[in-house]
Amino acid sequence: MELRAELLKSIWYAFTSLDVEKSGKVSKSQLKVLSHNLYTALNIPHDPVALEDHFRDDDDGPVSNQGYMPYLNKFILDKVVEGTFDKDNVDVFCWTLCAKKNYRPKDGVGVLLDKDAFHLWCIFNFLSEDKYPLVLAPEEVEYLLKKICLAMSVELSCVDMEDFISQEPVQLSGITVWAFLDFVNTGRLTRGMENDSVTMAIDKVYQEIVGNIIKEGYLWKKGHLRRNWNERWFSLRPSTLHYYVSEDRKECKGCIELDHNCCVEVLPEKEGKRCMFCVKTLTKTYEMSAPDTKQRQEWTTAIQTAIRLCVEGKNSLHKDLKLRRRELREERERRRTTKEEELQRLCLLQGEKESKLAELELLQEAQRHSQAALLQEEQKRRQKHEELQRTLQDQLQQAEEERDNMQAEMALKEAETDRQRKRIRELEEMQLRLEEALHQEIRARQNEEAYRLAQASLLVEEEEKMKVLLALQEEQEQYILKTQREKQELRQEMVTKSQALEEAQHQLEKVRDNRHRMDQDIATAQRKLRQASTSVKHWNVQMNRLMHPIGPGERRLSLGGSGVPVVHVPSSRDPSLRLFHQRSEGERERERENEQENIEEKEREERVSIIGREERRLSQASNGDMDCA
Repeated sequence: MELRAELLKSIWYAFTSLDVEKSGKVSKSQLKVLSHNLYTALNIPHDPVALEDHFRDDDDGPVSNQGYMPYLNKFILDKVVEGTFDKDNVDVFCWTLCAKKNYRPKDGVGVLLDKDAFHLWCIFNFLSEDKYPLVLAPEEVEYLLKKICLAMSVELSCVDMEDFISQEPVQLSGITVWAFLDFVNTGRLTRGMENDSVTMAIDKVYQEIVGNIIKEGYLWKKGHLRRNWNERWFSLRPSTLHYYVSEDRKECKGCIELDHNCCVEVLPEKEGKRCMFCVKTLTKTYEMSAPDTKQRQEWTTAIQTAIRLCVEGKNSLHKDLKLRRRELREERERRRTTKEEELQRLCLLQGEKESKLAELELLQEAQRHSQAALLQEEQKRRQKHEELQRTLQDQLQQAEEERDNMQAEMALKEAETDRQRKRIRELEEMQLRLEEALHQEIRARQNEEAYRLAQASLLVEEEEKMKVLLALQEEQEQYILKTQREKQELRQEMVTKSQALEEAQHQLEKVRDNRHRMDQDIATAQRKLRQASTSVKHWNVQMNRLMHPIGPGERRLSLGGSGVPVVHVPSSRDPSLRLFHQRSEGERERERENEQENIEEKEREERVSIIGREERRLSQASNGDMDCA
């Protein structure tokens, strides 16, 4: 499969050179000549008569029915036998066809000789992927140019390389072999070197990549029969190590087969030879000597690489390196794609975040509108409540008027007995006093509630002042951290802030005085409330005493002749019963007074704790201001 792919690359160039109109179609006569030359170059037996039948002008032949590609695979490539032909002949034939049409050096003169251009064309085909049209990735072009520059002992110009790769056609589709040859012919790579040096460098790279030669060079080898030392030209491939008389490789003196049973060892100096090493096989041990230590290290490493490739079943080092570079490019492409996807996801997340922020702003706006609507509804509810209170007060006044009328009617009807009139008058007077005491209690409670509300407003005002005071303190602390250059300005601002702080403290003292007065007013109201409660309780006792009806005198039964005992039933006026009722009422009254006192004591402690916290906060703030000053 690898041989077929390499042959298809060369044949593709030959076919496209015959396609003058670039329509993908070539005349049958040209295809017949191409097929005949391929039969000859690939050393495939063929029948000229059958070839004529295949390319007849009618529509019955295989080329007319299926196209040239199926014909090429079936009648030519399927019959190829590896080792029976020289692939260089096929490459020379295909290069000759395509170079006439596509290879045109500028002004007819180029740095490269025809042989060098052919070698570069072969290397380009070897490194290109099996995708048509054949192009080379920029990374592979850079790798090839570095190999050539290394062989010429020059350094590759990164600026020229980037200018060539940054061209738009190169970035979009890749680099074609003709663009690559034009770039080399510009002379920016060779930098005025002689043609012989360029040819030697390109031939070396060609032998290494296309010829599958891992390393070449002169080494001294010890003979097996005469045991003398001879200088030989060694050529290392993945499975063999050939040695020749000279570097022209015309007379081969032997071949060392490399497999998993072979190994390389470094030998000490002996027999006047230095930098020695040996290659051990199952049957023989080959002793060799390198010119220097560096060459010995390179040769031992290269032979170990060849043994490794042989063990792994790979027949080409550069094909393995090419696969690795392709995997690295694919990995970089995957990472780049992944990074782009992550950037897209980040953009989407950013857009979603912005949309959510917009939605949040809309929700906040809706919340503000709803709060305003709630405030309006609260105001409406308060207005309705006030109207309801006014209506209830009107109804209460009407009820009082009706009650007064009923009292007048009852006064007219109290003409039955003098005792009942007197008791009714007393009851009315008592009721009036009770109402007055009740009104006093209600007013005292209202006053207490008003004082509490005023105290709460004062506390709120005090908290606001404290907030203002704390804000001033924070601003003062921030201004202290300014640089020495603004020290004078900060001092002036500190004086201003200190005056504002003193004013705030003065206002706070006023608020405290107002709060103290309010506490005194609340205490006075509570004292009045207790007095009113005591008066109400007293009048309740008097009312309960007067509400008992006056009964007739008690009849005392005595033991008469019948002998029936006299039973004494205690009445409501019994002193012992009255004393019992008075004691129970007094205990309940004392319990209520104790509960009231406990509640007042708790409220007093809470106020004292609040005042203490505020005073400590003010003292800390004032101490901080003094420290800043």
